[in-house]
Amino acid sequence: MKKISGGLVLYNLDILNEPKFLIAHPGGPFFKTRDLGWWSIPKGEPEDNEEIFDAAIREFKEETGMDSKGPYTSLGNILQKNGKRVYAWGFEGDWENERILKCNEITLEYPKGTGKMWTFPEIDQAIMLNAKDAKRKLRVEQEPFIDRLMDYLTKPNQ
Repeated sequence: MKKISGGLVLYNLDILNEPKFLIAHPGGPFFKTRDLGWWSIPKGEPEDNEEIFDAAIREFKEETGMDSKGPYTSLGNILQKNGKRVYAWGFEGDWENERILKCNEITLEYPKGTGKMWTFPEIDQAIMLNAKDAKRKLRVEQEPFIDRLMDYLTKPNQ
């Protein structure tokens, strides 16, 4: 079965009316020193019988500790190199306190095959960046979400 994820892209306009976008850095020892090209939008897989949009809202809350508030703008979907289809929606808001309020934790074996289990936050950092900087840090496959949201924000009457 193909894997799918749903995610949200929080955006806001700074004092100069330039859009900023929230992106997240994965937690855990494997990602500790990885930066450019390793960040992601807050996202995750749907639970049994959960709609992908509902999963996106739930995952955003689980990974950032922040509630999202619509209206939401569909950003379509992309296919990542790992075969996962990611659906995303944008919404406007403020990054509360500019820090992760609470993040769910995951436990996995690291290094693989050692039998050592580690628990760590699913994301260890989230920041608001302009489009250029956000795209530099994001997984290359997720860059279209920023482009699509920029297109939406720069259309007349938005």
